[in-house]
Amino acid sequence: MDQTWWLYLLACRDGRTYAGIAIDVASRFAAHTSGKGAKFTRANPPVRVLGARAFATKSEALRAEAALKKLDRKERLAWASACEPLPS
Repeated sequence: MDQTWWLYLLACRDGRTYAGIAIDVASRFAAHTSGKGAKFTRANPPVRVLGARAFATKSEALRAEAALKKLDRKERLAWASACEPLPS
């Protein structure tokens, strides 16, 4: 079964950003905010999703995540502002 994978960027309480991938961004965001997400977001709780983009495969999403993490803050925020709104 084919599933859409999402690359998302979160704004954290301390002003930093966090990038990750998930099939369901809303559920993953809820996990991050409840302390069940990544170690980084347990220490730096996220406050909102800045943006997300869909990918056909997990492999594509992982490659895009690696590239996004290499960008500086200004470039990551520009990436997020160019994203379409998440589907409801």
